[in-house]
Amino acid sequence: MLFIEDLYVTIDDKPILKGLSLKVKAGEIHALMGPNGAGKSTLAKVLAGHPDCEITSGKIWLDGVDITEMDPEERAQLGLFMSFQYPLEIAGVTNFQFLHAAYQAVKKIKISEEEFTKILDAKIKLLEMKEEFKTRFLNEGFSGGEKKRNEILQMAVLEPKMAILDETDSGLDIDAIRIVSSGVLRLLSPERGLLLITHYQRLLDYIKPHFVHVVLDGRIVESGGPELAKTLEEHGYAHVN
Repeated sequence: MLFIEDLYVTIDDKPILKGLSLKVKAGEIHALMGPNGAGKSTLAKVLAGHPDCEITSGKIWLDGVDITEMDPEERAQLGLFMSFQYPLEIAGVTNFQFLHAAYQAVKKIKISEEEFTKILDAKIKLLEMKEEFKTRFLNEGFSGGEKKRNEILQMAVLEPKMAILDETDSGLDIDAIRIVSSGVLRLLSPERGLLLITHYQRLLDYIKPHFVHVVLDGRIVESGGPELAKTLEEHGYAHVN
């Protein structure tokens, strides 16, 4: 589903990713862990097509298609989704308006508000969210947990092939992590790949990965199963080469 080959990336001429490679198959959950500054969030930005990130070498494929040079909108239309660590607030634009526009852009179709209401209502019910989310302005006045749940609602509506969740657990208390994780689990399927970027084991207690990777200095230096995350939680990154 996602294939990253020997990726080198700079931001403002500073090397950030230094030969990072990764494969995520459909139905797999991969967790990316590492200290601050290791390159985890930069990878998420690169995958989404952020213009500040310059790929100097390497390739990215999504479902067999080379997306290395594609614009963010083209990547989204091919089935890539990224949940932001710090979702933006947009006053004056309701969740309904935003999601309706995003759905049409990603699916490349025109759909009436009445038809989209049925789709959105079904997703809200699936995620056990409140109806008021439809009419509230995008993330304005939302708690940290509400913002992250709103990101998962976007994922549910857009139905991506490959979802990247960039520190979804950041700033959340234990109850909020459990609620957000529950929403993510409802959206997993054998056709969808999932890449979780996180600092902590606690998120992985709820969303259990098939593979865990450690990123240090812009590359993956160790990979393993779920037990690797527990080792990191106990001993930190000092033992990792």
